[in-house]
Amino acid sequence: MDYELIPPRSLSRSVGVVQAQVAHFNQPLTLRGGGVLPAFTLAYETYGTLNADRTNAILICHALSGDAHVAGYHTTDPDEPPGWWDDAVGPGKMFDTDRYFVLCSNVIGGCRGSTGPASPAPDGQPWGARFPVVTVADMVRAQTHLLDHLGIERLYAVAGGSMGGMQALEWAASFPQRVANVLFIASTPRSTPLNIALNEVGRQAILTDPHWRGGHYYDQPTRPDAGLAIARMIGHISYLSDASFERKFGRRFQHGNQPRYAFETDFAVEGYLQHQGEKFVRRFDANSYLYITKALDYFDISDGYGSFAEAFVHVHDVRFLVVTFESDWLYPAEASVQLAEALDSLGLAVEYHHVPADGGHDSFLIEVGSMARIIGGFLSAGQAAGAGAAPTSTPASASGAGASAT
Repeated sequence: MDYELIPPRSLSRSVGVVQAQVAHFNQPLTLRGGGVLPAFTLAYETYGTLNADRTNAILICHALSGDAHVAGYHTTDPDEPPGWWDDAVGPGKMFDTDRYFVLCSNVIGGCRGSTGPASPAPDGQPWGARFPVVTVADMVRAQTHLLDHLGIERLYAVAGGSMGGMQALEWAASFPQRVANVLFIASTPRSTPLNIALNEVGRQAILTDPHWRGGHYYDQPTRPDAGLAIARMIGHISYLSDASFERKFGRRFQHGNQPRYAFETDFAVEGYLQHQGEKFVRRFDANSYLYITKALDYFDISDGYGSFAEAFVHVHDVRFLVVTFESDWLYPAEASVQLAEALDSLGLAVEYHHVPADGGHDSFLIEVGSMARIIGGFLSAGQAAGAGAAPTSTPASASGAGASAT
C-alpha cells in the first residue's frame, strides 16, 4: 500500500510529537515454518491513555511497507511528514485518542526497529538470508507478547488495512479470547495466485540484483537498491486503479508537451514511479521486502481448517467489520464477501460495507470521510452493545512481565 499519501504537516487534532519505543523479549519465538528466533524485539508506538482496567486498547496493524509510526511526529521539524494513518488516529478522529489507547508495532521480519533480517543473529552478524521465514500468524504471536508486556489481557479492537487486515483476522482465529472487535479493511482472507504472482515479480527484481549477494550485503558499499526500487514500483501500481492513474497523470509528458521518442523517462507516470522507488529504498530493506511478501503469499485464514467458516467455529463474542472498496483490484470484494457470509453463518456479529471509490487499494487511506463514519459508528455501536470495553479516560501505568522497554 502507498504510505506516501499523507498530507502536509498539520497540528489540528494531532497527537503531536510521539516517542518510538522498543520492547525486548529474551525468550524464543517458535515460528510456523519451523524456525526459531532465540530472542526478539518489537518497536512500537502508543497514543492516548490506557484506562484503569486496561480495556480501551486498540491495536492497529500495518501493511507491507508500513511501520509502527501511525500518527503524529517524531520531531518538531515543520517539514517532517506525519505518521502513515495520521488522518485516522488522534483526538476526535476515527480512532479517538481521547477515548482509546491506540498502539501499533512494527512486525517481526520488518526493518523499522523490530527483529528482522538486518538484526544481529546469535553470532553477532546480521541475519541476512539466514533469517527464518515468517508468517502473518508469527507476526500476531509476537504481538501477543507485547500485549502481555503492557498488561493488556484483551483488546477492545484490532484493526488494519491490507496486510494489517490479515493480522486482524489472524487475531480472531488464533486468539479470539483476546479481542472484542475486528476491523478487516481492504484486505483478503487468502492471497490469490495473482497476489502471489505480483509479489514474486518484485522478489525476483531483488534476487537478480547483483548487489543482493545472497542476502548478505549489509557490510557492502552498495545494496540492491535497483531491485528494491523496481519491486516498489510494481507494488505501487497494484495499490492504485486505472481511474486514479488517469486522474493523476493521464498521458502527460515529463518534460514539455511533445514526446522525445527515446527510452529515457518520457511520461509523467514513469517519473512518478521512479520517484516512489527512489524514496522507498531510503527507508526500507530489501531482505525485509522478501520476507514480508512471502508472509503475504502464505496467508490463507482457512489453512489447517478447510474453510473460512471452520477457521472461526471456535470464536464467540467477537464482532467483525469488513470493508471493501469498489476499485480495489488487488484485493477485490468477492473473497471478503465470502468471509462475511461465513462469519454470519456461524451467528457471529458481522457488519459489511462496500465503499464506492476509484482510488484502488489505497482508497482506505484516501476516503477519510467514509472511513470515519464506518469505523466510528462500528466502534461506538460495540460500546453500546457492551462488546469489550466502555472506554474511560482514567489512566493506568503500562507495565508487564517478560520484557524490557526502551
